[in-house]
Amino acid sequence: MQQAMPPEPNETAESVQTKMQDRMQAVLTRAPTAMGFVREGRFALVSDPLNHLFGHGDEEGGGELVGREIRSVLVSDAAHAGLLERTAAAFAAGRPFDEEIECVRSDRFRFWGRLQISPLDWNEPAGETFWIVDDVTVARQARLAPTWTAKHDALTELANRREFERRLSTHVGSRRLEPVSVLWVDVDKFGEVIRAMGTEVGDHFLYGLGQLLITKVRASDLVSRLEEDRFAVLLPNCDLHYAQIVAEKMRSAVAGYRLRWGLHRTRVKACIGVVQLQETLETVDAVMGAAELACAEAKAAGGDSVRVFVSSGGYEELAG
Repeated sequence: MQQAMPPEPNETAESVQTKMQDRMQAVLTRAPTAMGFVREGRFALVSDPLNHLFGHGDEEGGGELVGREIRSVLVSDAAHAGLLERTAAAFAAGRPFDEEIECVRSDRFRFWGRLQISPLDWNEPAGETFWIVDDVTVARQARLAPTWTAKHDALTELANRREFERRLSTHVGSRRLEPVSVLWVDVDKFGEVIRAMGTEVGDHFLYGLGQLLITKVRASDLVSRLEEDRFAVLLPNCDLHYAQIVAEKMRSAVAGYRLRWGLHRTRVKACIGVVQLQETLETVDAVMGAAELACAEAKAAGGDSVRVFVSSGGYEELAG
């Protein structure tokens, strides 16, 4: 890692600070994310996307949003007071603030934003903070729709077990010739994370893990949270060979995944069972059972591994 260049011999502390601020503003100007810094309750530096998100101009230096109180982007005094209170509580617990809150633009248009706030220095949580804001209005509306909630897991936003089994049922017993495979993913020793760090950190970890699994599959595939720390993946038009490749990529990705959530740091590993649909697996329960049994074999072998269901009572080791 390259070290920062030392200041010039004749540079004053003030000039060094000005240069650092100019560099930070240059980074924010080019950043595609709506983010910024808040100092003493006011926006100190902001990226262009954050400026635009709240309906302000393109003037150099952040435009009209810089210098404004954070109260100006919230819908009421009560919302402002509640945000300060919950942020302080989150920092005291050693974690960033991460919630969906109702925000307001300069034209008084309201939207829902996912607001993530972290202190720049965890030793001084009351000092300057770093904000990231995402407009989640459309996603929130989708989640609140009855049809969405019936098919998705509220925590991870993945398909739920009922939807997974419904989609799988369209392939079981089908006369179509395309191969279909299923993965059963079980996180190793996840209970230890819960006991050590609490359910809130565990929930954040599961959400991140679900998003990680999605990156390892195609758009036509389906990733589902079955229950607790167990996931399943439906791979249409995917034979056992390619399903093994996907499973190994997932196993490796989980092993390399690091949760950094405020002051919390943790990592886990996972076992994966792989099965390709076959005539002997005549029902959804039979397919799911075969994948789960293969995963159990991986756990019995010590964890962090993949097992493939070959035939009734047979398993094949892939990785570990």
